[in-house]
Formats: sequence, structure tokens, C-alpha cells
Amino acid sequence: MDERAFGTLLKYLAKIPAITGTIGHGANDDGLWWIKFEIDINHELAWSAIQELAHVLNYLSVNERLPTTFYPVSPPPYLNGGPEFLSWVIENTDPDMKPGTVQKWLEGRLPNPVDSVEEWRSN
Repeated sequence: MDERAFGTLLKYLAKIPAITGTIGHGANDDGLWWIKFEIDINHELAWSAIQELAHVLNYLSVNERLPTTFYPVSPPPYLNGGPEFLSWVIENTDPDMKPGTVQKWLEGRLPNPVDSVEEWRSN
């Protein structure tokens, strides 16, 4: 998958309050792709961001399920410590689902503008 295919989704995710650091991404030869990032769990909106992303990406509705999953991954806890070491992954399960399409789904359902702390607080 071309790097440009990830551009709009990566820029969008970087604007979400509580998402920090570098956002990694990749794809396999079958057209399946993934994105990995960190969420500052001490940020006041961290759990709101997690809940909103999980809702849209995992289970929007019975009739509108995206072919995506959003979940945490962790290094061995005995090596690092607590939940602040979690990373978060968005993974697609359908080669026809492009990152830009996921960005549009998120944009239509998350607070708007997505980088507005006030919009997140009022949700």
C-alpha cells in the first residue's frame, strides 16, 4: 500500500487529544493494514478518546460494522510496569477498506473539530 494512502488518517489521528508521539503504520501484501499509536492515559480526555474510537471502529451498530478493530497491545508487564506502556492498534480486516475511508467514518462521528478539547468535553 502506498504511503500516501495513510496520510489523511494519520494526520486526523494526530489531532485527537491524548494521542501522543509517533504514529506507526504498515500494510501486508494482501492489502490489510494497521496503525499503532500511544494514548497518554493521564490526559483528561484519554478514556473519552478510547471509548469514542472503540465505538466507531469496533461496533458502530449491528448494521454498520466497519471491518476494523481497535485494541490495546502491551509489552510484558513484568518488564515495564503499568498501563501507561500500552500501545493502541487500529487494524483492518478487509483489503477494500482504505485508511482514508476510515478517516471519513471517524470524522463523521467523533467530536468536530477533532482537536477541540471543548468539543470532546461536551460529548
